[in-house]
Amino acid sequence: MTARIIAINNLEEARAELSAIGVDPAGVRLMAPKAVFRLVKLKDLRPVAANIIKQEMLSFGAEAATAYGAIDHSVAATDLLIFGQLRHFNQLIEKLASHQFGLPQIAAELSRRLKQFDAIPSPLKIRDREFIFGRKTYIMGVVNVTPDSFSNGGQFFSPEAAVDQAKKILAAGADIIDIGGESTRPGAPPVEAAEEKRRILPVIRQLAQETKALISVDTSKAAVAQAALKSGAAMINDVTGLRGDPAMADVAAQAGAALCLMHMRGTPQTMQAAPVYDDVMGEIIGQLDGGLAIAAKAGILLDKIILDPGIGFGKTVDHNLIILARLKELKILGRPILVGTSNKSFIGAVLELPVAGRAEGTAATIALAIAQGADFVRVHDVEKMILAAKMTDAIVRRKNHDEKGQSEKKQ
Repeated sequence: MTARIIAINNLEEARAELSAIGVDPAGVRLMAPKAVFRLVKLKDLRPVAANIIKQEMLSFGAEAATAYGAIDHSVAATDLLIFGQLRHFNQLIEKLASHQFGLPQIAAELSRRLKQFDAIPSPLKIRDREFIFGRKTYIMGVVNVTPDSFSNGGQFFSPEAAVDQAKKILAAGADIIDIGGESTRPGAPPVEAAEEKRRILPVIRQLAQETKALISVDTSKAAVAQAALKSGAAMINDVTGLRGDPAMADVAAQAGAALCLMHMRGTPQTMQAAPVYDDVMGEIIGQLDGGLAIAAKAGILLDKIILDPGIGFGKTVDHNLIILARLKELKILGRPILVGTSNKSFIGAVLELPVAGRAEGTAATIALAIAQGADFVRVHDVEKMILAAKMTDAIVRRKNHDEKGQSEKKQ
């Protein structure tokens, strides 16, 4: 006899393990929710609601934790940690639906978030291509048409050099080309919209005319995004998450463009001035959720949106490492996740290496990000990093590996 511990992350894995030892289908359906554990945090509940939830979870044989003052109502609000099997959460949701004190609304929110966390995001359609998630990691290749970007500033500043680089990236296997005309490195000076357009529009036009590339424009300015979309871009990559330019959401909505919302604390000029978080993942998720609300109000369809936690944008080295280790928590928002770690300074800080020596560190962060739920990775060296992604996909997405990572081109 031998004993081992089985790592179970979701219902699918639980069903597979039960089936593997010969459990009958009815038993699999009954027992699978007992094999999956979840820890959920609810923010700012009234003590009466928190205490009811705690008592219900205890009655199911699960657990919940509140602030000490919630017991005697000596605090006005408390965060609540609920932990138990999926079956406990199903029981809780059913029970809360018949309560008062706003508990039916909490039940609905719990149900929605748990389903989003465990689901594969709905497909993303960009023009005539469909990105289907869970099969492979998609690669966004970077072309900086700037004189001062941290990784390759000035190298592709001329339209000719930028177009040539974009074509090389496409040939290497990039799914999306991300073109930017303003550096967002820490401390970078702002660029006027007219100059940003002057830099990128010739590149976008030529690339759109000469290739079938899906082009993303990396900008936080609505006027630049609008001009880029008219010139051939099909996606907006907004590092401010719709908070930098009030007109950006309307531009994206009217064009029906795909949209990447990123988390950033402050601006490129201020973001690295001693960033502090009480709860780095909670605050990132909260701000991105707010961006989704802005998008919905403008009429942007949810299935047009990608989310990016903003590695390096208003974060310390430790914050960035925490984000990578806990990236999976972003799945609760229900949208595909993009991660951009390529050659960034936190890698240099850990490995004590300059930008030119960070390829291996970048590959490690890409592999971990994919294992933690990333659907897109944004990289400079596509040829090398696509290999890291493919190898990680073979491990993480092994069920679908026989499909040879077929992309949207077959759809």
